[in-house]
Amino acid sequence: MPTSTLPLIHTSVDASVDHAIQAIVTGASTESTCSTDLAAGPWDFDTRPGYGPGSSMGDVIPTGAPRQGELPAAYREASEEDLEARIVAAKQTLGDRAVVLGHFYQREEVVRHADYVGDSFQLANAALEHPHAEAIIFCGVHFMAETADLLSQPEQSVILPNLAAGCSMADMADIDQVEDCWERLADVLGPLDQPDADGLVPVIPVTYMNSSAAIKGFVGRHGGIVCTSSNALTVLEWAFARGHRVLFFPDQHLGRNTAKAMGVPLSQMPMWNPRRPLGGSSADELQDSRVILWHGFCSVHRRFTVDQIEQARSEHPGVRVIVHPECPMEVVDAADESGSTEYIRRAIAEATEPTTFAIGTEINLVRRLAAQHPQHKIFCLDPVVCPCSTMYRIHPGYLAWVLEELVAGKVQNRIQVSDDVAKPARVALERMLAAKPR
Repeated sequence: MPTSTLPLIHTSVDASVDHAIQAIVTGASTESTCSTDLAAGPWDFDTRPGYGPGSSMGDVIPTGAPRQGELPAAYREASEEDLEARIVAAKQTLGDRAVVLGHFYQREEVVRHADYVGDSFQLANAALEHPHAEAIIFCGVHFMAETADLLSQPEQSVILPNLAAGCSMADMADIDQVEDCWERLADVLGPLDQPDADGLVPVIPVTYMNSSAAIKGFVGRHGGIVCTSSNALTVLEWAFARGHRVLFFPDQHLGRNTAKAMGVPLSQMPMWNPRRPLGGSSADELQDSRVILWHGFCSVHRRFTVDQIEQARSEHPGVRVIVHPECPMEVVDAADESGSTEYIRRAIAEATEPTTFAIGTEINLVRRLAAQHPQHKIFCLDPVVCPCSTMYRIHPGYLAWVLEELVAGKVQNRIQVSDDVAKPARVALERMLAAKPR
């Protein structure tokens, strides 16, 4: 039987975001969606530049971002029921040779086939727990598959079902920009690798898990660490024990919200915009800083607003508002609680009395939690159905394809990190895995 970080709860409530979008497009639902293109198969967008319809559709994708080749017609034209049967059959044939990892934000039609479901921290650990599987099929986005490749055995194949499943946040900090930032900081702060009399270096680089392997390698080379939303506080404590300040990228909001909760004043958290001289700050501001925040963000969590929270409180007296720390600071401050996807899941699971929850995170997880916990009223703060553009690129058709190709002895869409990047990136990831969240 598959194991999961989530309880395998069966309910008559439909958790499928795809079904909701199809109903919106056909007029069978009065809900609204940010793009009717979400009703189409993601293969309609595979050859086009861009992240695809959904929350990141307005973000600028870098030149040369991976694109997916054409999915065979047999998978594009198959029904939902046919794809489900094919996935189940292929998994049964492969047995322990393959393990499927599914992120919380994946569509329901994919998650139901995952052997492990979790956030990025949990799935990084799950990749370590299967050293004998021939293939790890990562139903998430590109940087997650890279991380699984870094942590898996050399002979294992890590597969991303759709190569176009990237991450706009991760793309907001590329290696050239980060290297340039490091050089500019050295101009202001002096040699960055020389500790002072207290043993502290001028700055410790910290990258969120939502970053490329190249960025993780940079962090590993320069004495830094990777964090997730689950262990960001622990990681910042680790970094402050080693450096006077932190360079945090690519998500400004997670960095700001975490540091603020630790007592770091906003005046000591300048923004680094890679398109401006010295990131848009003065030398004095950088000297006085404690956390230098990269100008990046998650387009899913930027959709949540204080107005949405006020409306939820007005319409649902006593509502418990929980948001993800990738949300803007004003939203986190207005909510009752903030925490990682695992924190949100656990908070709902542990609520003993029927409760109304307004949740500020990706819609696929919110709808799944609502289906799994019918004793509660659970809804997404954003009334518009707008899933993560890139997570939504993983469709059951792609999962069926890569699994059946494995049955036939063919590895498709393998993600491999070059050795020169992998070695320092593993150092940064091993530090992250050791920084257990409280």
